[in-house]
Amino acid sequence: MDKGKFLLIHIDVLPEVFIKVVEAKTLLKEGKSTSVSDAVKKVGISRSTFYKYNDFVFALGDGVIGKKATVSMNLDHHSGRLSKVLDCIAHNNGNIMTISQSSPIDLMANVTITIDISEMTNSFTTLSNELKNIEGVHKFSLLGIE
Repeated sequence: MDKGKFLLIHIDVLPEVFIKVVEAKTLLKEGKSTSVSDAVKKVGISRSTFYKYNDFVFALGDGVIGKKATVSMNLDHHSGRLSKVLDCIAHNNGNIMTISQSSPIDLMANVTITIDISEMTNSFTTLSNELKNIEGVHKFSLLGIE
């Protein structure tokens, strides 16, 4: 299956596990659970189930599809790493909406970027793969897409 394609599916036909993953993510996002363990316990799924589907199941926000994506990644703390990430996004016609970078710890910094993806020339999956393949990019994850 091509991971670059998405489907819009009515909640009534989804297996319950996907709904529970979204519920757990909502508990974490809203601060009603302080840990994944607590959130999955509240919704009745295992931690392994949560982690298996966490990066693939999202709730739609405000009825808008495919306008922005928020990604997180850890970058080696070397000159030019963030610049390469930003160049890659620009090369794909993504537009940076927000960017936040933590102070480096053990020569690694976390960067969270929200990207306007509405005018991108390639699929978001293509961009994700390109970002993951940049030297010095570690632990890339999609936090949300809407």
